[in-house]
Amino acid sequence: MDNDEKHGLAPIIGTAPEILILGSLPSDESIRRQEYYGHPRNRFWPVMAAVLGEEPPTGYEAKKAMLKDHKIAVWDVFASARRHGSLDSAIHDEVPNDIASLLRANPSIRTICLNGGKAATAFRRFCRSNPGAIDLSMYKVHEFASTSQLSISVGWTLPRLIEQWRSLFL
Repeated sequence: MDNDEKHGLAPIIGTAPEILILGSLPSDESIRRQEYYGHPRNRFWPVMAAVLGEEPPTGYEAKKAMLKDHKIAVWDVFASARRHGSLDSAIHDEVPNDIASLLRANPSIRTICLNGGKAATAFRRFCRSNPGAIDLSMYKVHEFASTSQLSISVGWTLPRLIEQWRSLFL
């Protein structure tokens, strides 16, 4: 494997999840740590804690437990891809995860959240190119701004992200 070939992580999935959050592909730091949203400046965990009314957990096991307690699963659209660095814009030669199988194995999932533009575009492209694989009429699909620190440059402050994600639970 060369330095540009990246492989994603196994899903975080508890008992009877109701919400599936899909990112694109973990950052290099997340892959190194083997933790979703493992870069210290990614705002995913503070956003989730805020919208779930929880204290921000410390430690990855506590973070995963918080999501599972709230019936939230996490995975990525891509199982692997080539990417120099961590930017979504550098992703190419991607191989999708088998999201359809995960959804069939977890019929309690009724909401799909797409974390960032690349995840949203790739998920929609997958659904169009694989008609019948995922019946989108069975799900509420929400597209959210990326929790990456890079979204700050286009106005996505932490309070604004929290407000957007909180709409999921209203």
